[in-house]
Amino acid sequence: MASFPIPFLSGPAGAWRCAWSASSARNRPRYCNHEHTAKNAGGRLRLKISLDSWEPAIWRRVEVDKDLTFWEFHRVIQEAMGWDDDHLHEFRAAGRVVGMPSLDDNMFGGQPALPEDTTTLGELLARQRKFRYWYDFGDDWWHTIAIETRLPPDPAAPRAVLVAGEGACPPEDCGGVYGYANLLDVLKDPEHEDHEEMIEWLGDDFDPNRFDLPTHAQRVSQVVAR
Repeated sequence: MASFPIPFLSGPAGAWRCAWSASSARNRPRYCNHEHTAKNAGGRLRLKISLDSWEPAIWRRVEVDKDLTFWEFHRVIQEAMGWDDDHLHEFRAAGRVVGMPSLDDNMFGGQPALPEDTTTLGELLARQRKFRYWYDFGDDWWHTIAIETRLPPDPAAPRAVLVAGEGACPPEDCGGVYGYANLLDVLKDPEHEDHEEMIEWLGDDFDPNRFDLPTHAQRVSQVVAR
């Protein structure tokens, strides 16, 4: 059963962000060189990523080095959840937006976004218990990320590890929680006029409760090299 979110960002700023092309997100640098400062060096975070406004819960648990940049963590989320990275995204953490900065960021009176390719998790999350991730400004997939445990460094471990999860990731471009709820209703009803079309789109083996942990764990471990 789905419940529906109150938009986190509305008005002109929201419309402006939605105007960016998805190709801008895909063309970002996939790896970034950043210094692991003494402030952020050492230590890991156990994080639970939960898709907002959906039941039964769709979630992933990861352990990551806290010197990952937010850009690198974005890539971890994409692989852990099963998104295709076809749309724009940003984080909300410690009262700040973290994403792709622009000269127009403050045209609506807000603070400029912190650069996700140089801002690390450790820099911003030292005093936080939760933060948020917004993927696809049209479908509005909001994720709440809870900091469950702060762990000691583990130089032998991959910089990011997926350890658990439940629930299939919704398909891209299905219309957000409203559209996904409708999609599942159509899949359950063989008599529905759109049933065959949806089966052709998704495949007849789509299971909203299935999550392939080994496959996604392998992808996460490879997404940011040590």
